[in-house]
Amino acid sequence: MFLDRELCPSPRRVLVVLIPMLWTLALGLWGLSRQGAVWRDEAATWQVAERSTAEIWHMLGNVDVVHGCYYLLMHGLFAWFGPGTTTLRLPSVLAMAVAAACVAVIGHRLAGWWAGLAGGLAFGLLPAVQFHLQEGRPYALVAAGAALSTLLFVTLLQGRTRTVAWAAYAGTVLIGGLLNWLSLMILPAHLATLVWTRAGRGVWIRWTTASTTATAGVLPLALFSRGQSVQLSWIPPLTWHMVIGPAVLLLIGGVGVLLDRPRAGRLSVAAVGLPLLVVPQLGLMALTLIQPLFLERYVLFSQLGLALLIGTTVGSAVRTAGPRFPRASRWILCTLIAVAMAALLPHSLAKRSPASRVDDVLATASDVRRMKAPGSAVLFVPAARRDTKSVSPDAFTGLRDIALKETPEKSGTLKGVEAHPSRIRAAMLTHRRILLVTDATRLARPPTAARDRMKTSVLRKYFVAVSDKQVHGRRVTVYERLPAVTSAR
Repeated sequence: MFLDRELCPSPRRVLVVLIPMLWTLALGLWGLSRQGAVWRDEAATWQVAERSTAEIWHMLGNVDVVHGCYYLLMHGLFAWFGPGTTTLRLPSVLAMAVAAACVAVIGHRLAGWWAGLAGGLAFGLLPAVQFHLQEGRPYALVAAGAALSTLLFVTLLQGRTRTVAWAAYAGTVLIGGLLNWLSLMILPAHLATLVWTRAGRGVWIRWTTASTTATAGVLPLALFSRGQSVQLSWIPPLTWHMVIGPAVLLLIGGVGVLLDRPRAGRLSVAAVGLPLLVVPQLGLMALTLIQPLFLERYVLFSQLGLALLIGTTVGSAVRTAGPRFPRASRWILCTLIAVAMAALLPHSLAKRSPASRVDDVLATASDVRRMKAPGSAVLFVPAARRDTKSVSPDAFTGLRDIALKETPEKSGTLKGVEAHPSRIRAAMLTHRRILLVTDATRLARPPTAARDRMKTSVLRKYFVAVSDKQVHGRRVTVYERLPAVTSAR
């Protein structure tokens, strides 16, 4: 798929695929376990993947349907290989390796071998890519789908207009959309490329048919997920400082556009990479005007365009230096990669540490295991912190979850259904020892739910903290009943 079938693949064609793929794979495998840490977003994947297929379908009717296909995929992988950080994150590593290979092939076809190789290697070094390279969430798979669909798109624009290729393009876009329907913003990016390159009428008709088919397949999911939009209420409205990052990326990509010397009507890296970088960002900003949605990970695939433009910049430097410094020009890419790797090393090390994420669910479970005692109860504030128990139920053996009315699995939710505040209060006062699992002080927000306000109020009034442990964004506090309360009862 990556190579021209009409030609026998030369060593250079093979290397332009293998080197970026293996490079990105190595970056992904480096520190993959993050010292055994799993944060809250990955904990959602973990706990859903361990449910039965029926329980997953039940949950998708209430929450997270946008990630339904990904959860079903991870359920299969967990059932086959067993739960663990490797099973959780390896799909993202492999997906990013495929995306890097696609970037390299596109760059090779449009701007030469050095541009393709540089783009593929640069992709794995981009900070956003390094973060999601080892993330147990679907965004790397979406990026791989976008990369593959763009490679097919370029192949089609280069004249290989067989029906099967257009069907493969539509299918790839469809799969990406089912993993996250926001990935359909790859289509307006490709539309901009069609306009730029002045594509012929036949290409327009086939692209419209393919894109319409893919969109129609994803539309039911997008419409159904709108009914679950309340789960995105935590995303803040778009502000000026939030667009600084995309603006910097656009500035970097603009250098590649200038060096590529794009011309209207010509298929080039600029014609493909610039729309891929810009259009998804602008599209997400436009949607944010309707509902706050501006999160970098939703358009992670726009980094493909940035990598392509960086690749053409390096390729231009090699071509320029080649006639005067033929030997030295061959070392330009190696030198730039070494410098970039050295400059990004602190960032890369940080992203592979537990502190790189908001919290660590498994570390909290270890604290609970050490701090619990027979006859103790446990509370979670907010209820979403119950993900610690969902991922590590053995750590909570012997602890009564006194607020829980219906388990997450039975209720079809991520955090379960809790009892009425009065029932929780009565249950709390029947226990002498309670463990509270909550956010660390630096992250904790004042409780807003009535149940959470009641929990904290009863703990302050009738209990005293006797032990407290904060680690990686979460906090476990042991409370014991005040003697006065004990004697009064």
